[in-house]
Amino acid sequence: MSAFIQRMTDEAGAYQVILPDVTETRRLGVVLASWFGAGDVVTLSGDLGSGKTELARAIIRAVAGNDDIEVPSPTFPIVITYDFARGRVVHADLYRIVEDEELDEIGWDEMGDDSLLLVEWADRAGARIAESRVDVLLALAPDIGPDARVCVITGHGALAERLNRLHVAESLIDSAGFGTAEREFLQGDASTRSYTRLVLPSRSAILMNAPARPDGPPIKEGKSYSRLVHLAEDVKPFVAMDRALLGQGLSAPQIYAADIDAGLLVLEDLGQEGVARGDPPAPVRERYEAAVAVLAALHSRPLPQTLHVAPRVERALPAFDVPAFLAEVDLMLDWYLPARGVRIDGVVREEFHLFWRSALQAVLAEPPTWVLRDYHSPNLIWLAGREGLRRVGLIDFQDAVMGPAAYDVVSLTQDARVDVPETLELQLVGQYVKARREADPAFDVRGFARSYALMGAQRATKILGIFTRLDRRDGKPQYLRHIPRVRRYLARCLGHQELGSLRTWYEAVLPSKDLNS
Repeated sequence: MSAFIQRMTDEAGAYQVILPDVTETRRLGVVLASWFGAGDVVTLSGDLGSGKTELARAIIRAVAGNDDIEVPSPTFPIVITYDFARGRVVHADLYRIVEDEELDEIGWDEMGDDSLLLVEWADRAGARIAESRVDVLLALAPDIGPDARVCVITGHGALAERLNRLHVAESLIDSAGFGTAEREFLQGDASTRSYTRLVLPSRSAILMNAPARPDGPPIKEGKSYSRLVHLAEDVKPFVAMDRALLGQGLSAPQIYAADIDAGLLVLEDLGQEGVARGDPPAPVRERYEAAVAVLAALHSRPLPQTLHVAPRVERALPAFDVPAFLAEVDLMLDWYLPARGVRIDGVVREEFHLFWRSALQAVLAEPPTWVLRDYHSPNLIWLAGREGLRRVGLIDFQDAVMGPAAYDVVSLTQDARVDVPETLELQLVGQYVKARREADPAFDVRGFARSYALMGAQRATKILGIFTRLDRRDGKPQYLRHIPRVRRYLARCLGHQELGSLRTWYEAVLPSKDLNS
């Protein structure tokens, strides 16, 4: 819908939206909710009856993911706060504010620190309104229709760039043929990426919003964490691996439209049916078997290290090397152990590194293959209408590297978010080994078993740190419920007979119940 949001030619950073009816007002609310969140300020202005509260209500319901929740006007209470799984929203109406002191009484200056702050009659806050904000001005448009509005959206400060990005995304969506689609915000993963489902009557697509990630502070050898562990810092690695997987006959999403420089993609919607189901989710055996078959088939093929992104643009997959493995396991030392009340010194850390360096030597001597790296239930879609390997949809692979085949196998069979019974795990690993031996009778089963245990221990160690960091640093405590499961996986992997030295270190440093839970 090319006319949905248009840049105004007479004012930089301002956009106009024509809202012919309440449905379009609600759709604008969903769009804004997809782009602005905790810490952002959206001010809503216009005359009485211009639709400020209706738009605020649409934004709040979009954040809630529920069109039926009650969203009363805050005219009399002045402030109403909502806590949703996606985050907090504060809806303020300053119409009755007269004196500056009244702002202090409602805690104005701290109100939006951890919330999406929606403010009607923001002019009553005067100079105390946030410099970085999005202003939405609504006006009645009776010449268009009885419920029509003309909306002017202007970005200020840091949010001006975000608003410009929204405009670029809407243009891309329109070019892909989804301009008139309904928007459904999708809860993303633990990263900075966000996703919106674009729904038409007969088909749907996914908008992937993956802005380039700024490099973090150096932590070792002058490199940031993301560079040490080879995390994708823009959308090019996703595009490269997506095309490579499609080239292997697998079900990665087709790319309908792309602005690679902006990090915006309109993708095929593979659906919402996962490989686990239930509450709590449990593995569906047939689907996990199909997912293991995908890995066995991939790992039996010669796979290129250099992938195609665009004309004259290539992507060389980095090696999953020792510095990357060590930077990941250090997350346990930096986050999980302090949370457990364990403090270590430099000597203990260096000993930890020595044990891991030694253990990794044999694994890194194996012929490398594609490691998709997040090959587990949240990122696998079940496509019952397809056949063979194509029944498994792949959606998260931008951090792919060249490394040990066992890494993705253990990612699936020791799923950090789903209880995989040990009997099923052994059956799946046996299926994988059988397929590999059929493709190559010289396949080293014993070496794979050791690599599987070591990669499982490495991955569990990293995840303990990541899930703790998500709680302590990012305010996402929901990940803590998975920690007991990850500890069980860690203990299981360290029980391998050839990992005795590593287990000795863990037993000496971790609280005793961590390896016996």
